[in-house]
Amino acid sequence: MVKKVTGRLPRLAAKIRFSRQETSVGVEGNGSYDSNTCPYPLSHRLSFALQERIQRARCRLHARLGDPSFDPGKFQIISIPLAIQGLDEAFSGYRLVHISDIHLGQWITAERLQGVVDLVNRQEPDLVAITGDFISYVFEDFADELARSLGRLRPRDATVAILGNHDHWVGADNIRRIIRNGNVMELCNDVFTVSRGSAMLHIAGLDDIIANKHHLDLVLSRLPSSGPAILLVHEPDFAEVSARTGRFCLQLSGHSHGGQIVIPGLGTPIRSNFFRKYPLGRYQVGDMVQYTNRGLGTNLIWSRINCPPEITVFSLHAGDNWRWSNK
Repeated sequence: MVKKVTGRLPRLAAKIRFSRQETSVGVEGNGSYDSNTCPYPLSHRLSFALQERIQRARCRLHARLGDPSFDPGKFQIISIPLAIQGLDEAFSGYRLVHISDIHLGQWITAERLQGVVDLVNRQEPDLVAITGDFISYVFEDFADELARSLGRLRPRDATVAILGNHDHWVGADNIRRIIRNGNVMELCNDVFTVSRGSAMLHIAGLDDIIANKHHLDLVLSRLPSSGPAILLVHEPDFAEVSARTGRFCLQLSGHSHGGQIVIPGLGTPIRSNFFRKYPLGRYQVGDMVQYTNRGLGTNLIWSRINCPPEITVFSLHAGDNWRWSNK
């Protein structure tokens, strides 16, 4: 049984801030997107229309010279057991599958996305969480295929998602329509609660940080006062803010693509705004676990080195990893 619920918590003090070089983002966004604050220098120099043309040209070239087919060996499935204090035994073994950054229409082709969906379904998920960037610069060419592929996901409870910066750039309403057609529930500064009898597990979603559409206070006001909560945020470094609330056991993010280059023993040398501190993998941020998925697709650069596309499978159980008390 699943249900959407709302609750009440005191508003988080607005003084909590999150800063990264060119931008300072707090608990609340300003409700508008200003392209002048975009942290991607290339986006400053090229018009969006030009980037659309470049993407279409690359896709045509790849279709003629490349191999768009799905190879499961190029995707890594990472299984992570996660102990959560306060998790009811009714959720023991709960399987949450996390994917991110599909960027359909770049390296991820329709065939590859269909193969990814098959891999996800084989994990027998209770819930699928998608942390944004479904598309890069072109959505019209791929809308039907994206909706069809998302609609083939078969979790026990639900597929939930948030939008990323690219989704806002191509038009959030366009992406929202597509994912609704794919039976995906968007958590736009909202909360979804999974119930097992009287036991509850909350999945919260924050709208995009770069687009200044995030409203953490609103999420907290809608979050019931009891039961562990997982937060979906596209940009991983927001963990510095969300961890301070003391309300979330886990934050799931994407955005970074893992840097697309990983040096063994050193990690990725590719870091930028919003993924400088937490570019890939698992981190402990206060009492909260931050996990940054390497994503499925790529954007401007289609290559990956020691950084394969990732499907993350969390198996939840009760334990002492997360320490939260409702005071």
